[in-house]
Amino acid sequence: MSQFGSHGMPVRLPCCCLDGKAMSTSRPVAGIICCNRNVGVETAQAVMNRYVQATMTYGDVAALLVPSVPGQMKATEIAARLDGLMLTGSPSNLEPHRYGEAVDDAPGPFDAPRDAMTQDLIAAMLDLGRPVFGICRGFQEINVAFGGSLRRDVSASNAPLAHHASDDVAFDAMFDHVHPVTLTPGGVLARRYGQDQLVVNSVHFQGVDRLGVGLAIEARAPDGLTEAVSAKVNGAQLLAVQWHPEWRTPDHPQSQEFFALFGEALRSAPNRR
Repeated sequence: MSQFGSHGMPVRLPCCCLDGKAMSTSRPVAGIICCNRNVGVETAQAVMNRYVQATMTYGDVAALLVPSVPGQMKATEIAARLDGLMLTGSPSNLEPHRYGEAVDDAPGPFDAPRDAMTQDLIAAMLDLGRPVFGICRGFQEINVAFGGSLRRDVSASNAPLAHHASDDVAFDAMFDHVHPVTLTPGGVLARRYGQDQLVVNSVHFQGVDRLGVGLAIEARAPDGLTEAVSAKVNGAQLLAVQWHPEWRTPDHPQSQEFFALFGEALRSAPNRR
């Protein structure tokens, strides 16, 4: 921070809090991807507060919102300014052509600009050796970025395990729909939690079909569906979950650990800015 002195030249002042104490500027900076949302007749860049609050609070990081505007904000330019990337959940689905399927009746809504931006951002961040974490849609984006595909029937009425609550429940009640997942022995999550099973919320209509090349399975649902994946790329930690740890995180220590892992990955990355 600076102001102009009596000689007209800028004077550098220490960055301070309101109480006069110097603020630390050493916290890593996490990018949090935005979605394209309709606000009236216009399109806005948006992300739900719960993702931002959980990432900053339990990851102990600073955060910047990253617009999904491919072609105007180049992914490589943005990645160079970030220590890590958080890919959020969203009501939208990836367009099927992203994973090699041309299905005209695939369920939307879609967010094509986000699809394009995240694929470029994932590549740019991992090229730099910087961590990438994902939640729900972000988990699916990572699988597709690694050459995987998605299935769109995981919440069908005849599915062995319903991965989404029925359509007639209230919004909050969707997150009360839970099931257990089995953690892979020796995996990132199993080591962190020191147990072989978690109970997680389940709020998704799509899931992993073909697993992306190079991704390790971290958790499976009782029906065998992949629910979490990890990888190490250029020294950077990649971790993604199909469930929603950002939902009411203050009430769930288990969820807080996901964001703590994110913050630790940013601070320990060998290629941190």
